[in-house]
Amino acid sequence: MSDWTHNERTSIGVAALHIRNAVTIGNPTTEREITMKRYVAVLIGLVLVFVTGCVSQADTVSKNLSTAAEEFEISRRIVMFNGITDNYLLSIEGRCSIEVDAADNQLEVTCKVGKDAFEKHFLGLSDNVSYLVEQLKPVDANEFRTRVVFRPETILPDVDLKTSSNDNS
Repeated sequence: MSDWTHNERTSIGVAALHIRNAVTIGNPTTEREITMKRYVAVLIGLVLVFVTGCVSQADTVSKNLSTAAEEFEISRRIVMFNGITDNYLLSIEGRCSIEVDAADNQLEVTCKVGKDAFEKHFLGLSDNVSYLVEQLKPVDANEFRTRVVFRPETILPDVDLKTSSNDNS
């Protein structure tokens, strides 16, 4: 603080007094509690501003495109190819969602083929077999708002009730 001029120190002191007089958090009993709560509030505010400001437009658009693809809204082409021979092994086109299953070393592709009709494909990956996913058409995506999809059925799943009276034996 020694590098600051007298006017700067005075301005900071006046601003601190205004903050001190304007902010009351809870019902603290001591001046030290008031000061600590203010520091915590300012720190939380700075962290929120920092975290919120760190997301670029490209990150937001990328997240929104991924969400749209998971909702079967984006047409894709998935090509499996042999990296040694450069041969295409398989090509899948449509409104498809992909999931990499590293434990089983495979690519799981789920495609929507009708209103309520889906197909699932399991594609094995190896050292020389890889894949490419291409978006076939441009899609509008909002770069300012992250898209969140809420599905109540995932919280309250379909339950199939099977009792002994349903058995034919």
